[in-house]
Amino acid sequence: MRYVILGTAGHIDHGKSSLVKALTGIDPDRLKEEKERGITIDLGFADLTYPDGLTVGIVDVPGHERLIRNMLAGAGGIDLVLLVIAADEGIMPQSREHLSICNLLKIKSGLIAITKTDLAEKDWLDLVIDEVQDFVKGTFLEGAEIVPLSSKTGFNLDLLKEKIKEAALRVEPKPVKEIFRLPIDRVFTLKGFGTVVTGTLISGSISLDEPVEILPSGLMSRVRGLHSHGHAIQKAYAGQRVAINLQGVDKEALMRGDVAITPKTITPTRTIDARIELLNNVPPLKSKSLVHLHISTSETIARVILYDREELKPNDSCFCQLRLSDPVIALSGDRFILRRFSPVITIGGGTVLDPSPSRRKRTEGTNDLEMLEEGALPEKIAIKVKKSGLEGMDRRSLSGWIKAETPAIEGSIERLLDEGRLIKLDSRLLHIDVYRNITSAILNTIRDSHKKNPLSPGMQKEELRTQLKVPREIWGALLSAIKDVAAEKDTVHLRDFRAASTDASQTSSGIISVLEKARFQPPSKEEVSEALNVPLKTVADILKLLSKEGKLVRINDSMYITASVHNEMLGILRSFYTGHQSMTVAEFRDLLGTSRKYALPFLEYLDSNKITLRVGDVRKLLLK
Repeated sequence: MRYVILGTAGHIDHGKSSLVKALTGIDPDRLKEEKERGITIDLGFADLTYPDGLTVGIVDVPGHERLIRNMLAGAGGIDLVLLVIAADEGIMPQSREHLSICNLLKIKSGLIAITKTDLAEKDWLDLVIDEVQDFVKGTFLEGAEIVPLSSKTGFNLDLLKEKIKEAALRVEPKPVKEIFRLPIDRVFTLKGFGTVVTGTLISGSISLDEPVEILPSGLMSRVRGLHSHGHAIQKAYAGQRVAINLQGVDKEALMRGDVAITPKTITPTRTIDARIELLNNVPPLKSKSLVHLHISTSETIARVILYDREELKPNDSCFCQLRLSDPVIALSGDRFILRRFSPVITIGGGTVLDPSPSRRKRTEGTNDLEMLEEGALPEKIAIKVKKSGLEGMDRRSLSGWIKAETPAIEGSIERLLDEGRLIKLDSRLLHIDVYRNITSAILNTIRDSHKKNPLSPGMQKEELRTQLKVPREIWGALLSAIKDVAAEKDTVHLRDFRAASTDASQTSSGIISVLEKARFQPPSKEEVSEALNVPLKTVADILKLLSKEGKLVRINDSMYITASVHNEMLGILRSFYTGHQSMTVAEFRDLLGTSRKYALPFLEYLDSNKITLRVGDVRKLLLK
């Protein structure tokens, strides 16, 4: 089976819907008001099936100038355009606007139908055909098949069907190995089924009972039923018109412009870096102007920030940033249309280069955007990962950032890893330049800390992380990857660093002597500092160092005892508990020959280290 989407284009009352009905037997005008007024108001749908398995899904668009927004909602997933021009009127304003829109969307192929030939003389028809050939010069329809026909008499309908088939078979298939993405163009309910959404499946595939996420709301659901071209199916593929019966979602929670996706792959955005281009014969576009942005089936207001100029002239292009009023779903490589804020006319369009750009200074230059526009896939991925800085990116988020098939993305990542341009930290990818910069900053910061605190065993990990603003998600893996850094519990130090305990041996010996003599009535570190006439910070550093070396035991932040006094305390406890089940504070105080001032901190230390267990007002021994 092969699926291609054909979209109609053309002025109002040029016979688009009548032609679709004549070709397929399906009336695309489904609304009561459309049938009463005889004009297409919203998108209509039909399908043309060929015996060899080719199915051409048809999106019929309204031709009235006031309904261009509805036309744009259906144009995003089109592979092939059928430009319809009535023989009795020739080229009209929406013929021009629709062709401009299709040209801006970079639709690559199409056909031209000259309808209502039963209302025109042959000489007049020849003039219209000549006019149309001139009209499409310089567009993707230059040289396209032109088929004169009549929906009323059936003249040349079979010929048009054959030409549609030939053109459809030349269309490059939509990517089925990308993530699933279905821009929603209709939402309705069916009795006994619930909420149904429809759209053109522009990438990937979806099966019954698979989970889906609806963006930008983030609603989670599951596929309860699938239909395509009037038939229930088990699996839908890119290129098909699809109706999805969603489980557990209210109709009121959804709207045209939402997108159904593979869960947790795409992040909605309000900022887009892009290349935009203006049509001929439109007003210049000033930087910071407001415009209407149409992308896929969604529409929002955007402010255009031009990067290298203050004004964009007609028929010119430049890089810019679009700052959006509402979140949209976009991938690098998506096309969009811009319409003037007021009066609302189509003025241009463009290509999404980065749907999640980092903050940029206007003086920064646009070399990265040039690479995102023209570079090969590995270069684009390398640029994006580099721009993401220390946050890095994971493989899944890259699949939801750029229009490319997953195997191609995976292959590009592996190539960049093999070349050493990216490195992997757990599940995150970092650019080598970013990694080198943060590694250098970490080493320099630790080195400076060692110089300022030669007696300290190292720098606190969290202090270092906060100072350098490293995300928690990569912190552990980052430290492990730097071979010159050693991490121990809460501290980090250079691997070849040794605290300068020998340089402070006299002070160390003095501290140990003072504490050994004090036994179970140890002075505070402030009292030690005063007794030895040594700066408090030096005493604090040496206390931590001696504790790390096992020569002292930390009771609390201000109280330390020697290892020998600590062992003596444990021996006294074991001896006491051989004849007792429990011990009071007073008994403990008397055993150590100290005061309550010291006994309580000792007991708190013993409790916290699970040597004793407090039960009411007594302690039981846990240490064996």
